[in-house]
Amino acid sequence: MDQSNTNYKLITLPNIDLRKKSTKVGIVNDEIKNIIESMKIVLLKWEDERKHEVGVALAAIQIDVPMKIIIVRNNLDDKNNHNFDVFINPIITKYEGELVKDYEGCLSIKDLYGNVPRYNKVRIKATDINGIPIRHTVKGFLARVFQHEIDHNNGKLFIDHIKDDPDAFYKLMPDGKLEKMDYENDIKKNNILW
Repeated sequence: MDQSNTNYKLITLPNIDLRKKSTKVGIVNDEIKNIIESMKIVLLKWEDERKHEVGVALAAIQIDVPMKIIIVRNNLDDKNNHNFDVFINPIITKYEGELVKDYEGCLSIKDLYGNVPRYNKVRIKATDINGIPIRHTVKGFLARVFQHEIDHNNGKLFIDHIKDDPDAFYKLMPDGKLEKMDYENDIKKNNILW
């Protein structure tokens, strides 16, 4: 995959377009397929620049395309695996299991992580790139990934889930470790929660 072959760029906070609600995709035509390829290119380019992070998924709104498309890496732990599954018009049909807190970051929010509560099991419904219906029950970290990306489709960011929890914010340090942030000085004064 030629990582230079796209006109799309990753958008990051404080870009207000991240708060746009995405629209449903109708027909998967060449334009939609180009957007999907561009999403992969943008994610992999971001990852090449990040020593301690793996790009596991991306929503189209993160390249400033407000359409309900997400891509999810086939192997969430392997940076060398550049294969992605495509989910068009994904929705969560049922939240199951229990709420579990775990660390979560976002390509569109540089170096900020949160200890975010998410359900550890969800049922999802979508279509693939060929229009074939998909229904999956996903668990654990993958359930977290889908909730995060589908939130993007609705103009929501992971920080929205923890905005009232002063103990939930962490900064990624140059050595790859997470360091707790001072809520008043680092988060509120810098208007990170806009």
